[in-house]
Amino acid sequence: MAYSPITPMAKFELFSEQWQPKVVAEMNDYQFKVVRLEGDFVWHSHADTDETFIVLDGSLRIDFRDGAVELAAGDMFVVPKGKEHKPFAASEVKVMLIEPSGVLNTGDEDQGERTAQNDVWI
Repeated sequence: MAYSPITPMAKFELFSEQWQPKVVAEMNDYQFKVVRLEGDFVWHSHADTDETFIVLDGSLRIDFRDGAVELAAGDMFVVPKGKEHKPFAASEVKVMLIEPSGVLNTGDEDQGERTAQNDVWI
C-alpha cells in the first residue's frame, strides 16, 4: 500500500468551477470535500446532519434567518442539523466541507443548477 498525504490546497489547482464540491477523502461515512465559492448561494438546511465549513483561503459569511457568522482563513464553523443557512462570499473563497456521504449541497431538495452531483472525487 502506498502512503501519501492529501494536500487540500493543491486540489484546487485541479478544478475551477464554483459551488461544485469535490471529495478528497473519506473517513467512515464522512466525506472531506473542497469547494470554490463566490457570490450568493441558496437558502437550505440539512435535516439529518450537521455541516462543517473550514475556510482555507479567503473569507466566507454564512447567513441564518436570525443572524450571520463571518469566517476568515483558518476558521471553522459547524452548522447544526436542521438550521437554515445561506453561504455568501464577496470574492472567491476556498473551503473544506465535512459531511456524511450522500448529502446534497442544497440540503433536502434539488434546487436546480446550484445542486451539485455527489461523490465527485478529485
